[in-house]
Amino acid sequence: MDLVFDLEFIDILGWIGAIEVIIAYVLVSSGKMTGESIIYQLLNLTGAVLLIVQTLYKQAYPSAFVNIIWTIIAAYSIVKIAGKSQKAK
Repeated sequence: MDLVFDLEFIDILGWIGAIEVIIAYVLVSSGKMTGESIIYQLLNLTGAVLLIVQTLYKQAYPSAFVNIIWTIIAAYSIVKIAGKSQKAK
């Protein structure tokens, strides 16, 4: 059977989330953006949320836990960055 057709919707969400987190990491590691970038934090946030959905569905609780923490960190960073932007205006 073809791998593309065997994937469930939930797995596709997980793959999208994984790709988002990897893209964010590559962009920061290569110096294309910083950890203070809202795009970096949004990629981490949305990627982790998609991974949470997939890992909870698959009952992979340790992975879900890591991504819940990842989401909290990204959300905190977004609020912090937004606060700095408001003060700068």
